[in-house]
Amino acid sequence: MIQSVPAMKNFDRKKHWESIYLNKKPDEVSWFQPVPATSLNFVEQFQLPLTTKIIDIGGGDSYFVDCLLEWGYNDVTVLDISEKAIEKAKKRLGVKARMVKWIIADAADFQPTEKYDFWHDRAAFHFLTNETEIKNYLKTVKEHIRPSGYLVIGTFSMQGPEKCSGIEVKRYSEQSMTDRLKDFFEKIRCITIDHKTPFNTIQNFIFCSFRRLHPV
Repeated sequence: MIQSVPAMKNFDRKKHWESIYLNKKPDEVSWFQPVPATSLNFVEQFQLPLTTKIIDIGGGDSYFVDCLLEWGYNDVTVLDISEKAIEKAKKRLGVKARMVKWIIADAADFQPTEKYDFWHDRAAFHFLTNETEIKNYLKTVKEHIRPSGYLVIGTFSMQGPEKCSGIEVKRYSEQSMTDRLKDFFEKIRCITIDHKTPFNTIQNFIFCSFRRLHPV
């Protein structure tokens, strides 16, 4: 059974995630996917050129980057709060890791130095439950996705878990996700997915895709 983390006022988010990636194998965490099919389907749907500037927020040691490199994408950035998670991904990729830009940062206060064509976030955004952090994150997204660029966010749905890894999450519906982004993004579609964890439990996700509107 997963123990809850201490009260949020004493909670060290980075320390928490470093501990998880230090002590657990890839298939010992609920979010593990040997093939991130849903995320890859969005890449295929948008027919992204191989020169697309892609960033994976909270990518950790996910296999999404492996698949992107295998498909020939050559401008991929992976961000995670955990240095240990990124170390694991680099070790797995070997020499291919040199083809990736790696950023160790908290998504809540990340300040990009580039603008991206495709911003991907599977299961990082829903860990932001403080309204100030949520607004800051969405402001960063707005300012660092190029006009007509794409945004894909996957979070727990309203039928999904209320906690993950002992941390409370913020769940979303299609409407609540769209309302957060409607001023600067055009919704393309939202889908719900049942993710089967390595522990044979089911977590219901909602994935929403958006296109960045041109400045008025």
